[in-house]
Amino acid sequence: METAAITRPHRVSVHGGHSADYCQHATDSLDAMIAAYLDQEFLWVGVTEHMPPTCDTFLYPDEKAAGLTADAMRKRFARYVAHCRSLQARCAGRLTLLVGMETEAYTGALACAARLQREFDLDYIVGSVHHVADIPIDMDIAAYHQATATCGGIENLYNAYFDLQYDMMRTLRPSVVGHFDLIRIFDPDYPEHIRRPSTWRRILRNLEAAASLELILDMNTRAMVKGASEPYICTPILETAHDLGVSVVPGDDSHSVDTVGKFLDKAILRLRSMGFSTDWPRPALHAHHSF
Repeated sequence: METAAITRPHRVSVHGGHSADYCQHATDSLDAMIAAYLDQEFLWVGVTEHMPPTCDTFLYPDEKAAGLTADAMRKRFARYVAHCRSLQARCAGRLTLLVGMETEAYTGALACAARLQREFDLDYIVGSVHHVADIPIDMDIAAYHQATATCGGIENLYNAYFDLQYDMMRTLRPSVVGHFDLIRIFDPDYPEHIRRPSTWRRILRNLEAAASLELILDMNTRAMVKGASEPYICTPILETAHDLGVSVVPGDDSHSVDTVGKFLDKAILRLRSMGFSTDWPRPALHAHHSF
């Protein structure tokens, strides 16, 4: 009796392609990044560079050190989109490239993201939160502790993060929600903290919103590149997303050639073992965008 062959899921990245050409904390050129995706025979990749800051207040230290300004980064973003469109044409028939953007959610960022989407006619956006109380929470542990203190403790930090995420999801209706539980990045006790009733209620609310808005969650493997034991999304949240019928698609959140596809196969195996479909939905702008 013959056993039916198990089809290997396609390699895709719903959140990838940060490059040194357009991101200070990346280390390889965009051309080199796309060549790596081609070498690994990805079916499709979303290139999702960070949106430029709304003003100089939100420049990161490495951007300031490079002499960048918000205006200069806005011009650089325009070059990024043009470069991606050129690569999109060059890769046609070998790799489907989607030209996107990763948002912010600090003060003023959502309105700016909506304007950028309209102006550059991006294929889709990844809605991410990297700041709480306008303090970056994924830059280093000192800033994370500063945000925690400003919020009045770790529970309030988590709750503020998920409230910002909910507002971002409802305002922008991004095709993809990036690294859903990034807030746990410097918190070794996150399995306990996500289960606190006030926090879990917000997580459940956000997952239900993702389901009703038909958003995709990014199964982001960059957490493992940085030494975490599991990707963003952690297991309890992932299980609940599955129960609610939320689509989850792998994203390598690559910042260098050597992180293209890193830990992706483990993430795909995890999703498959939990019963998620590996017929990956491809992100696209929702026709019912309110902005």
